[in-house]
Amino acid sequence: MLAVLSGGIFAVPCGIYAQSAPRTVSGTVTDAATGEPLIGATVQVKGVTIGTTTDLNGMFSINLPANRKTLFFSYVGYEAQEIAVGRENYLNVALKQDANALDEVVVVGYGQQKKGMLVSSVQSIAPAELRMPSSSLSTGFAGRLAGVIAVQRNGQPGADQADFWIRGISTFGSATKPLIILDGVAIDANELNGLDPEIIESFSVLKDATATALYGSRGANGVMIVTTKNGKNLDKPVINFRFETALSTPTSRPETVDAVTYMQMYNESVLTRGTGQIPYTQAKIDGTRAGSNKYIYPDVDWYDEMFKNLAVNENFNFNIRGGSSRVDYFMSATVRHEEGMLKNLSRDYFSYNNNYSVWRYAFQNNVNVNLTKSTKVSLKINTQLRDTHGPVKSSENIFGMIMNGNPADMPITFPDDPTVNHIRWGGKAMVKNPVAEMVTGYKDEFQSVLNANLSLDQNFDFITEGLSASALISFKNYSYTQTSRSAGYNSYEISGTHTGDDGLEDYDLEIRGNEQSTTLATSSSTDGDRKIYIQGMINYNRSFGRHDVSAMVVYNQEETALGNPGSLFSSLPKRKQGLAGRLTYGYDNRYLIEANFGYNGSENFAEGRRFGFFPSVAVGYVVSQEKFWAPIKKAVSYFKLRGSYGLVGNDSEETRFMYMSDLSLSGAGYTTGADGEYTLSGPVYNRFENKKITWETGEKLNVGVDLQFYNRLNVMVDLFQEVRSGIFLERGTVPAFLGTATTKVYGNLGKVRNRGLDLSMDYTHQIGKDFFISAKGTFTFARNRVLEQDEPDYLQYPNLSRVGRSVNSFLLYEAQRLFIDNNEVKYSPEQLLGGEIMAGDIKYVNQPDANGNYDNTINSNDRIYAGYPEVPEIVYGFGFSAQWKGLDFSVFFQGTANTSLVMSGFHPFGINNNVKRNVMQFVADDYWSESNPNIYAAYPRLSVVEYGNNTVASTYWLRDASFLKLKNAEIGYTYKKMRFYISGSNLLTFSKFKLWDPEQGGGSGLKYPTQRVFNIGIQMTL
Repeated sequence: MLAVLSGGIFAVPCGIYAQSAPRTVSGTVTDAATGEPLIGATVQVKGVTIGTTTDLNGMFSINLPANRKTLFFSYVGYEAQEIAVGRENYLNVALKQDANALDEVVVVGYGQQKKGMLVSSVQSIAPAELRMPSSSLSTGFAGRLAGVIAVQRNGQPGADQADFWIRGISTFGSATKPLIILDGVAIDANELNGLDPEIIESFSVLKDATATALYGSRGANGVMIVTTKNGKNLDKPVINFRFETALSTPTSRPETVDAVTYMQMYNESVLTRGTGQIPYTQAKIDGTRAGSNKYIYPDVDWYDEMFKNLAVNENFNFNIRGGSSRVDYFMSATVRHEEGMLKNLSRDYFSYNNNYSVWRYAFQNNVNVNLTKSTKVSLKINTQLRDTHGPVKSSENIFGMIMNGNPADMPITFPDDPTVNHIRWGGKAMVKNPVAEMVTGYKDEFQSVLNANLSLDQNFDFITEGLSASALISFKNYSYTQTSRSAGYNSYEISGTHTGDDGLEDYDLEIRGNEQSTTLATSSSTDGDRKIYIQGMINYNRSFGRHDVSAMVVYNQEETALGNPGSLFSSLPKRKQGLAGRLTYGYDNRYLIEANFGYNGSENFAEGRRFGFFPSVAVGYVVSQEKFWAPIKKAVSYFKLRGSYGLVGNDSEETRFMYMSDLSLSGAGYTTGADGEYTLSGPVYNRFENKKITWETGEKLNVGVDLQFYNRLNVMVDLFQEVRSGIFLERGTVPAFLGTATTKVYGNLGKVRNRGLDLSMDYTHQIGKDFFISAKGTFTFARNRVLEQDEPDYLQYPNLSRVGRSVNSFLLYEAQRLFIDNNEVKYSPEQLLGGEIMAGDIKYVNQPDANGNYDNTINSNDRIYAGYPEVPEIVYGFGFSAQWKGLDFSVFFQGTANTSLVMSGFHPFGINNNVKRNVMQFVADDYWSESNPNIYAAYPRLSVVEYGNNTVASTYWLRDASFLKLKNAEIGYTYKKMRFYISGSNLLTFSKFKLWDPEQGGGSGLKYPTQRVFNIGIQMTL
């Protein structure tokens, strides 16, 4: 992977010679300190509009007219340089950043700032680092962006996006995700995930109040800003191709027992509890072991029957970039195809395929027109299309079927019978046929989203230098259609066996229940929305000697209308208004101050409370600019201190008009009449009126330091804290005499503190002439605590109070171990969690009350908050890259810590829930039994029924979900204008938890697994 790294300016000296004819000059542009090629650097002939850009090798070729002798080289964040061309036709040009990187431009809210003037906490990343063999951009966030916590819970094609938060979670509910801005306009996470890194010019994360206050209520949880590429003034267009093909395989798979083991364990579970006669005879077990007849003695591994181990994916991108002094353009097209892991079993039985197949098409078209020297019009259009084909049932439902079908009770199908016109699927009471459930139907989904931005930029330097204004109007249209086709199926079971004419054991079949229609029935649904956004902005940016001043004021307004509203509230368009401003001052690139404000209006609050004002202020001090720093400046090249404080708001926009009552006119019923003979429908409150509801408000504090050592090692460290108050919550203390349910009354009732640290480091070094190395690391720690919450009076049982705990913590029974014998059961506190307690069952700790007394009973009052939250408190990443001539290599590790999961949904048998569940292999490997009375066994005493005592959420099922992954490795070779590479992602996982990928979280592990991907690609620039 080629990286653009910082360095210094060195130009190969060249004499000046008169030239009498036009000629072609070529060469390379590199970073002076590292020797890395600078990709996309601009090369222009001075005085004319002839220009080009460097390719993947940093190489260029340009036509030099006869009367021109000077070339101009520039690159964002580097000092530009002019070189007088002599007789030589090949130039080696090395560009250098300013030692303090003061002129590097960083994208911030509503604009850009020089890095040297930056006092807020902003993290940027090169778009190439986000390139992963996945259809979702967010899978590349974890460990690469300091301050961003990201976890990927699912590997399903088209749905493998990561959940991500900026500096953790500071509130309750679903309003925890950051604001995402694409080319100045808010988009949702699905649209972000559909972006191809090839179209991204810059990617910034705004973390503190100074950076986010401009967005007011929208920026409370942090902001991600993505800017797409523009065209360039070039003598000929630059064309880029990229093609990749990949093989994906699960990082882990659920292991279940074979039929013989299943039957033996089932029989044991009956005998060990004394709950009846064993259902599986020894003849049945022996016949299965011998493989006598697969219909009478089935042994089905449902996972192997339903899923394959390899899937093929392809990705293609084409983009072109060019322009002139009047018009420039950038156009990109991406096509991506992903297939799923489902075996095409439906084609074995029907005429259709129901494996996952996702086609994604993405187009970016950016055009800038300079109407005059001071007026520019820009049009940016982003279009994303997704065509998804797959099974009717969800992937989690399909994987969950592995537990609902055991290996011993039925085959997949019985042989066809010419007297019936349908497939004879295997069936049994309390057991579903997973294959039949999977293949009897399919679903097609088509989604399209278009974002079109039209902007006008006007420079008013003719009035006063540094004054400018801009206007933006944006239109978004989202459309979704779904068509499902599904059918019933007929299952059969063996009603008896007999000896056939051939002397072998044969069977008789009977259909289970009534015959079902196998004709595909069709259903469809549609959805969509439209959004119009307008924005007007005035900017002023001027330098007076050592003084740098800038100011900005922006107004914005947004309206969103749903295409298929489901209620009166949702039929009304959502509207937002906002006003924001920024003022910055810097003296001598040394003393810096910035003030921001956001003033926002929300329809969710009553009159008098609809508008919120959210100010912030930040200061910075570049210590390394002081004279006294000179003696150590060679070692510590740059040292900046910065701090910020401000307010942010959140209007919990997922709940419309939250201050108003919400009723369902037919949500309840009542009876009347002398004998109650009349039943009438009546209204029910979904929410009671509360006109005092107002904004969630967060106080954000940030202290940071930026360091650079020897112009090679860059370090950025931030300490942060946010206290979010007035959090919108349901009341937990509504008195019963009010006559209403507790789920109906809401208010500003919560308070959460979130604090932590994020750190990023990068290092570059050149060894000799052709060898370059670089390293990078990030670390994020974010811990939240509930400070206030309206909850029941837990004075007697303080262990139940959520106050002082993490927002995402687990409330669990504290398991001590398994009972040694029945005598211990007799003399232990009575456990009232379900089922008769015996030796080998889980023993729980009786928690004391507030006075230190024990009630000698295990019930819901004995739960405690245990473990770490499911959302990791720590996310980190580190990587290394090296380049020697045309060969390059990179590797990146990513991990999490301080995170837990709770296992559930995997308990075997459970006939009281009308199922005969499968058995996971880890249960069979180590469970308590009379022959294995291990009080610390992985699984307690078996039971045919699901006893609550052993299946309730407890610390017995709590696991450490921390992990370290070899997230990505790549090796490539560049030859002229082509680069070939091989890469892999999710290659290795190191974790204490071994049953499935811990990143998938708790439950049974039966969900679409994350994928290990092996990728080969080629990139070519023309």
